[in-house]
Amino acid sequence: MEDMVNKAYSIAYDVLKEQTRYDGSPFFQHPENVAKIVSDEIGLDDTCVAAVYLHEATRTHKEIDISGFPHDVQVIVDGLNKIATIKPKDTRLEAENYKKLIVQYSTDPRVTVIKIADRLEVMRNLNFFPKSSREQKLLETLMLYIPLAHQLGLYNIKSELENIYFRYAEPEQFRAISNKLKATERDRELLMQEFIEPLKKKLTDEGIHYKLKMRTKTAYSIFRKMQVQKVPFEGVFDVFAIRFIIDCEPDPTIEKDLCWKVYSYVTEEYEPDTKRLRDWLTNPKPNGYESLHITVKNRQGASLEVQIRTKRMDDEAENGAAAHWSYKGIQHEQTMDRWLRSVRYALEHQATSTPEDMPLPPSKEIFVFTPTGELRILSAGSSVLDFAFNIHSGIGCRCTGGKVNGKAVPIKEKLNTGDVIEIQTSKNQKPSRDWLNWVVTTKARTKIKQELDAEERKAAAEGREMLERRLKNWKMEFPDELQQEFMKKHKYSSNLQFMAAIGRGQEDVNDIKSFIVAMNEEALRKQTQEEVIEEKRDYSGSHGGDNIMVISARNVKGLDYAMAKCCNPVFGDDVFGFVTRTEGIKIHRMSCPNAARLIDRYPYRIQKVVWQDSDNTGNFQCTLGITAEMEHHVLGAIMDVIGQFRASIRSFNVNENPRKGTYEISVRLLVPSNMELDKILSLVGNIKQVIRIRRQ
Repeated sequence: MEDMVNKAYSIAYDVLKEQTRYDGSPFFQHPENVAKIVSDEIGLDDTCVAAVYLHEATRTHKEIDISGFPHDVQVIVDGLNKIATIKPKDTRLEAENYKKLIVQYSTDPRVTVIKIADRLEVMRNLNFFPKSSREQKLLETLMLYIPLAHQLGLYNIKSELENIYFRYAEPEQFRAISNKLKATERDRELLMQEFIEPLKKKLTDEGIHYKLKMRTKTAYSIFRKMQVQKVPFEGVFDVFAIRFIIDCEPDPTIEKDLCWKVYSYVTEEYEPDTKRLRDWLTNPKPNGYESLHITVKNRQGASLEVQIRTKRMDDEAENGAAAHWSYKGIQHEQTMDRWLRSVRYALEHQATSTPEDMPLPPSKEIFVFTPTGELRILSAGSSVLDFAFNIHSGIGCRCTGGKVNGKAVPIKEKLNTGDVIEIQTSKNQKPSRDWLNWVVTTKARTKIKQELDAEERKAAAEGREMLERRLKNWKMEFPDELQQEFMKKHKYSSNLQFMAAIGRGQEDVNDIKSFIVAMNEEALRKQTQEEVIEEKRDYSGSHGGDNIMVISARNVKGLDYAMAKCCNPVFGDDVFGFVTRTEGIKIHRMSCPNAARLIDRYPYRIQKVVWQDSDNTGNFQCTLGITAEMEHHVLGAIMDVIGQFRASIRSFNVNENPRKGTYEISVRLLVPSNMELDKILSLVGNIKQVIRIRRQ
């Protein structure tokens, strides 16, 4: 068998040695890594390892003859090669259709397992791929490979795929939850030690040999629970489970007796919740999973999940039944055949799952394809017209309709994830105002408005030229903020409308001159007052007052503290303290980009901190990043919203992005708490022209 693997390795190396991946590294690393996952992490045999190498070789070099290899190897290679030909435009990225194709091509069920291993290797190296390819692989992994790994009982692989997806799709949420898990790890270990103490003597007297292990939920699993149950991190009560792993002979009768005996000792010592008993010893899951799960209350009244299983059961649960083929005392062929039958059953039958077991699909975007299979990402609710403008503005302006999955549809037809769209055009077609009711993407709306306002643009160009000439003669400036104020006062909804009014003579430039003079005088008066106020605020903000109470800081009582500038915490944020060498305690947000590094490298310098209740919370600096449609009145609308709350604008910077038709806005604020900040984030985000708002 070793000669077979070496032979397959040599064939693949000869044809692939010159190929490289997107980052320039040797492509041959891919089949090598997949072979290691297949062999070391899943436990498949040399037949599958050889098939991995031959698949990569014959996928691009069909002339290679593999007839000298065993029939099993040839069947697996053929199945893998057929799956590799599936394109998004054929499957429309519908999970069930893709699974049906996999079953059709997988006459040997090991094909599916190898395909999951292949995807795991790709996800581990996702940074090698360009952005558009990464997005497609993230979607495929979420919709197809994570559910498949779950159905086949490959729980370790499923968890790793989920966390990689989560890290790329929701980086800030991933950081916040991961950092909280690290920060609370000591507390969980202490809880486990306290739990086992009353049970040690009973188990020892009975001669039960066991290992205690703490199973912590993955960041993605916690995130799903938070979303489904609508609770914060602290509201997820089964963040971790205490697991008994009993060391005994792999005899079904002995194993079950010992598991139930441990169960009886646990429930004698702690109050059980019988409604949450899960008996997968008497009735194992279809994929072979065996274990006892019970929820109990500890001395402090906290709920704990306890899992009881043997070493054999744990190996199988952690790595899938394939890893159990070589377990001593069980015949290789019988176990392999039984597991392969379960794989086939899982592929052909939809496994029942609770809502929180299923991945959360993207809700704000849809993924569609051109006839050539190119992936395009659009906002949810997009139409054929949106898709046409996404391809090219000229195609959008001439669009008369399209074909969705081969069926003729009008331009206002709504699209769904997985649709394949072909656009139809006419040189006589022109946009109408109705089109604005049929599109949702910024690019489409902006281009349609530009086409509809062609005449107004001409008048606006004349008006802009006139205004600039007069301002130059008067040696005056008309900055954006003053222009916004003037437009708001005279009820102009856009810069185009304003300039066109000047060009048509509807707006007297002398009125603009008088407005500039009056506003400059007012600004000069306010500037003097604000400089005094800012000095007072900066002084109070730099010391923090009584807003923070440092917990467990007996050894650093003499140190001062300050807000970390890398993440600018605001009163009410979830925070922790970091003891610096020279600057006292720096307060960081849990979702700070630097949090993971600080917690990992300097755990002894991490201090728990809480906000002290106070009516006088001072002011905290924060910065908001806003992306909005390029319509001037949106700037005024944003400032109006902020003005409704206890917030002070320190700076308001706007950069135009003509290519995307958007403003990139940075607003620096002083706010009293995160409650006030959340209100601002919510209401600004609800402004129609605001595409995205985030805290920086």
